[in-house]
Amino acid sequence: MALEEMYQELIVDHGRRPRNFGELPDATHSARSYNPLCGDEIEISLRVQDGVIVQCKFTGCGCAISQAAASLLTERVTGMKLEDAKQFFGRFRSAMVDGDVSESEALGEFVALLPVREYPMRVKCATLAGHTLIAALEHPKDAGNA
Repeated sequence: MALEEMYQELIVDHGRRPRNFGELPDATHSARSYNPLCGDEIEISLRVQDGVIVQCKFTGCGCAISQAAASLLTERVTGMKLEDAKQFFGRFRSAMVDGDVSESEALGEFVALLPVREYPMRVKCATLAGHTLIAALEHPKDAGNA
């Protein structure tokens, strides 16, 4: 199996069977975003303790790319310090938008989404969950828990 095919299967798998999908009633942070270009909607909810993301879930609907990106993101950032999660998304965004793949090894499974940058209208689909994560990190529900 070619590497590109393996990546495509990963996106299809996460798009069809998203991980960490659902509400997070005891979330300390959350945000919702919408992509008007194709109608993707994502809400990211986090439970943060001592500056570490201990749980991350999402809800929403949209294309396979947006759902796969959200699913992959929830798995990736769980256990990360807040600043590390922001830096991770910054690397991914830079690779998607600017084409800077100098740190692509640090992206792990997110490398599967990089071919999407060849379709500029779909870049927002792949980055929507990350933008929503950053918005959630900036809007704690209870600053005492962050």
